[in-house]
Amino acid sequence: MARKVVDEPSEDVVASARAQRQARRSPFARIALFIRQVINELKKVVTPTRRELISFTTVVLIFVIIMMAIVGALDYVFSALAIFVFGDPGQ
Repeated sequence: MARKVVDEPSEDVVASARAQRQARRSPFARIALFIRQVINELKKVVTPTRRELISFTTVVLIFVIIMMAIVGALDYVFSALAIFVFGDPGQ
């Protein structure tokens, strides 16, 4: 099972973020800061195991199939109702 890490910012991170926010930066410095923050966030990503990936994929596929069945059934019912109310245009 994937490890779970609670991402709580420490006080020094919050203080440095406030200081960085108050400092005026050039556009290039802001872009560099953004890229550093993106890389730091990507390091926190936990990839699922093969078993979890198969499980998640199965759940999604089953959900999509169920939703397709519901939408198909509603489409059939509403089209039959429309034909009943307005008549068959082919006849």
